[in-house]
Amino acid sequence: MSYTIGFQARNQKAVLATEAATANQAVAIVAKLRESADEIKFIRSPQEGDMGIEMLLLLAKEEAEEMPQRV
Repeated sequence: MSYTIGFQARNQKAVLATEAATANQAVAIVAKLRESADEIKFIRSPQEGDMGIEMLLLLAKEEAEEMPQRV
C-alpha cells in the first residue's frame, strides 16, 4: 500500500508531499519530518484515506507482522 505525507516546511507557505511505498517507510519519513520541525499536514493512502500518525503506526505494526521474518 502506498502513502502520501503532506508537510509544510518551516517558514514556508507551500504544502509539499512525499511518497512512501510501505507503512514502515512512511513512519520513518514522518519521524524525520518531525525532527526537523516541519509540520505534518496530512497522511493518506488510496485504501485507507486520510489518517493520523496513530493509525499509521498501527498499519506499520500489522505490516511488520505480515512480512516473513528473515533469518
